Amino acid sequence: MAAGKEIRTKIKSVQNTQKITRAMQMVATSKMRKTQERMRQARPYAEKVREVMAHLAQINPSARTSSPFLRNPSELKRVGIILVTADKGLCGGLNTNSVKIFNEKIKEFRNQNVEIDVCVLGQKAFLAANRVKANISGSATGLGDIPKMEQLIGPLTGVFRDFYEQKLDAVYVIYSKFVNTMKQQATFEQILPLSDRDLRLDHKYPWDYVYEPSAEEVLDQLVRRYIESVIYQCVADNMASEQAARMIAMRAATDNAGNAIHELSLAYNKSRQAAITKELAEICAGAAAV
Repeated sequence: MAAGKEIRTKIKSVQNTQKITRAMQMVATSKMRKTQERMRQARPYAEKVREVMAHLAQINPSARTSSPFLRNPSELKRVGIILVTADKGLCGGLNTNSVKIFNEKIKEFRNQNVEIDVCVLGQKAFLAANRVKANISGSATGLGDIPKMEQLIGPLTGVFRDFYEQKLDAVYVIYSKFVNTMKQQATFEQILPLSDRDLRLDHKYPWDYVYEPSAEEVLDQLVRRYIESVIYQCVADNMASEQAARMIAMRAATDNAGNAIHELSLAYNKSRQAAITKELAEICAGAAAV
């Protein structure tokens, strides 16, 4: 029964693994609801800032044309990429899909002789940037399950400053967009300079504001707040995607463990039955010889 004992050991090992994956699935399910709620709560603020910013830009064309955040460079010489990933794995292909897009864009920009500064948010992003030997201008890891602006503001300030001083011609963000519980989409978006879509309004106001100190400075500050809220939203989306992907991955792992236990149990029963049949055959053969 050496083989039977070995199979029993494997069954016990898989059962222990199944308990872990089931517990992780339940934890991810609980966290997913909370991260989705935080993701939804972050959207109204970003939309209101965008609306005020767009209104100000429309009624003050001079502020719009003079703002460094709204300039459109004729060519790209140096760009910034903000890569957002999870700190941990065990969430299916979530991090892999974002890193794949990141590697493709790095290769594309390098082929065009465009210099790249990378700002990484998340441990997996930090490791991915190191693998391709990218120039890391800022980083934030250990973000936890709740996005905190004080953790993000440091790395983002450097990106904003470089773009404002025209050291960067464009800034992009890569993150996992939360579509629904079953679908999370790796996304590559341009956040600076702002596009006409960001400054478009569906309605017009018949009044203007009184500015202090000036329309240009107010617009620049609004753009900063807007981009900060966009990045915060990206991080919140990524965290919601992480928990949804982990829940699905752990559910699949739990189901696979159950299938493995079933197959091992069948193998154990067959082995045990074969051993009993062999012993009976030996007893019968011994009795017949006597």
